[in-house]
Amino acid sequence: MLTRRPRDFLLSRWPLRCWAHLLTGALFGSGVLVGLVLLTALGVVLSVVGVGLLLLGCAALAGVPVAAVERRRLRLVAAMPVTSPHEPAAGVTGRRRLRHLCTERATWRELGYAALLAVVFAGAGLGLVVLLAFSVLLVATPVVVWALAPEAVMVIPGQAVPHPPAALPFTLVGLVGVVLSAYASGWLTVAQVRIAWHLLAPREDETYRQVVELTRSRARLADAFEAERRRIERDLHDGAQQQLVALTMTLGLAELEVADVSPEGAALIARGRGEARRALDQLRDLVRGIHPQVLTDHGLAAAVAEVALRTPLEVTVDIALPRRLPALVETTAYFTVTEALTNATKHSGASKITITGRLESDRLTLLVTDNGGGGADPARGTGLSGLADRLAILRGRLLVSSPVGGPTAIRVEVPCSE
Repeated sequence: MLTRRPRDFLLSRWPLRCWAHLLTGALFGSGVLVGLVLLTALGVVLSVVGVGLLLLGCAALAGVPVAAVERRRLRLVAAMPVTSPHEPAAGVTGRRRLRHLCTERATWRELGYAALLAVVFAGAGLGLVVLLAFSVLLVATPVVVWALAPEAVMVIPGQAVPHPPAALPFTLVGLVGVVLSAYASGWLTVAQVRIAWHLLAPREDETYRQVVELTRSRARLADAFEAERRRIERDLHDGAQQQLVALTMTLGLAELEVADVSPEGAALIARGRGEARRALDQLRDLVRGIHPQVLTDHGLAAAVAEVALRTPLEVTVDIALPRRLPALVETTAYFTVTEALTNATKHSGASKITITGRLESDRLTLLVTDNGGGGADPARGTGLSGLADRLAILRGRLLVSSPVGGPTAIRVEVPCSE
């Protein structure tokens, strides 16, 4: 409208919106300038005592809240809202969120925009607001003359206006100033909106969006798989397992009833009750293998320690974690360790296994080593390729070192920040 239909622009609400945008931008930009200067100056002065480094860090991150305010303020003049480039990450708070912001390019683009707003846009907007105010004052000169002193009023230094009609030339000059201010405000607003779109909007090409969507779909598949496994576990625990318990009790009562009448029948019933008990034990082991309750209640370290006790080899567990990890990370890490223990028991010929686990920079690292003969090869169907695929869903990785003659070391790395 500004270039194609300038008259329509002048008679529309857009000049008012542009003036409001520039006035609020001038006030807000002046406050941003004062804040940046104070934070930077105090940070440099107090850097010798360490507090200044914190102030400089606050100055570096000042663009984030400034950009958030600007995205809301741009709704006055932008046809489409400017969205934030920062993706909300569930469960990421505190220092992890701060580290994530410092490593994002969008954070530094927002800081650059804050500097432009404080120095360029605030100054230019303030100048246009002053021009508008002076032009409005000139337009209202006849009214001022009539209200204050119809005989003579000092309108500008050194020149008196004798009566209201003589002030009409000043009104014409004021109208020209208002028109110039409207168009200049429109062009300045257009420039600011374009720069805001370039610096504050997310930069995502088609390939990046496809990668993000693929990652999210894989995570959704992993969550769905985990939910289905928990459903199967619940059905087995509440259905088949309870029925086997009831069958065992019924066979026990039947054995008591026929013991005196038919010893042979009682022996058959006792045999059937033993089979039912063994089936119940196998079902309990199966349910425990689907998702152990200790993993849900006490975390990864306790669950690995429990499975180590059931392993026929000597297993040393050293997992020290400062906190509970996300449920999907714990589940993936647990089944990776159990698969590694199964492979070592069946194929390596080892007599001792060591499991260590640490959390370093929001990344879980597990190391499973054994003193077996080595030679582990994912291509031979030992389950290592399946473990790598399971970890890839969480953007983790599996590193295997298994020279012929041993030892075998399996290193698992899983990010826990997202």
